[in-house]
Amino acid sequence: MLYSTIPAAEKRAAFRAALNSGVLQRMPGAFNPLSARLIEEKGFEGVYISGAVIAADLGFPDIGLTTLSEVAGRGAQIARMTNLPTLIDADTGFGEPMNVARTVQTLEDAGIAGLHIEDQVNPKRCGHLDGKAVVDADTAVKRIRAAADARRDPNLLIMARTDIRGVDGLGAAIDRAKQLVDAGADAIFPEAMADLGEFEAVRAAVDVPLLANMTEFGKSELFTNQQLADVGVNLVIYPVSLLRIAMGAAERGLDRLVDEGSLKGEVAQMQTRARLYELLDYEAYNAFDTSVFNFDVPAAR
Repeated sequence: MLYSTIPAAEKRAAFRAALNSGVLQRMPGAFNPLSARLIEEKGFEGVYISGAVIAADLGFPDIGLTTLSEVAGRGAQIARMTNLPTLIDADTGFGEPMNVARTVQTLEDAGIAGLHIEDQVNPKRCGHLDGKAVVDADTAVKRIRAAADARRDPNLLIMARTDIRGVDGLGAAIDRAKQLVDAGADAIFPEAMADLGEFEAVRAAVDVPLLANMTEFGKSELFTNQQLADVGVNLVIYPVSLLRIAMGAAERGLDRLVDEGSLKGEVAQMQTRARLYELLDYEAYNAFDTSVFNFDVPAAR
């Protein structure tokens, strides 16, 4: 009922331990707090909070238009609704090193278990689009150093994302990853890897947890969990998948309503009222206060 019963500090410590367990951590992207609860119920190891999803939810493209307060607010809403650790996309840190430091402490206060900061220039763009530009090594290093120095909980995971593979190639990505680890990154997110061999090459170059981004319609093939685990990946995210599934279903439903004048043909595909109430844990609220919930929900509806 209500919010997670596990303090943020405990989630962070558990996240750290899980990343070093040798078991691939699967983190689908939650597009709202309720979907985070569903991710937990289905047995995943963590919840990812995508900057692209937050932007899309606000009706914006993923080009750096969202603010720190918008990202932190959504992150807090999602993190408090699940016992799982949450990893959030902090884009470029929302400014220069001092801004990065503020971003880290703000997201720490939001209950986040980990965050990643990338080396794109401002304004950034989606990591799987062409035409990206990255900052120089000195600027990238200063961002990560500021992030690592700013955290108050030593278990808050600072992950460095590098987009340089799409600009200067794999060799540059490996060099940049090493520099970011030396600057204090606890984990590396090499964006837009072309194949498993590239993940394997980054794995061989750094001795920190490695993330794979399995986003649809991107530069990377959609590798299986086993394929990723076999090349030493520690964490896999599916950042926009649930939003794409939900919006695809919404669009089909609206088309049917336009074409047929009724959603009767869609009802069988909908989440039932009973299932929604189960996911919301209505019964726990009933036990707390019967004035809130004092009726039976038919199992078939």
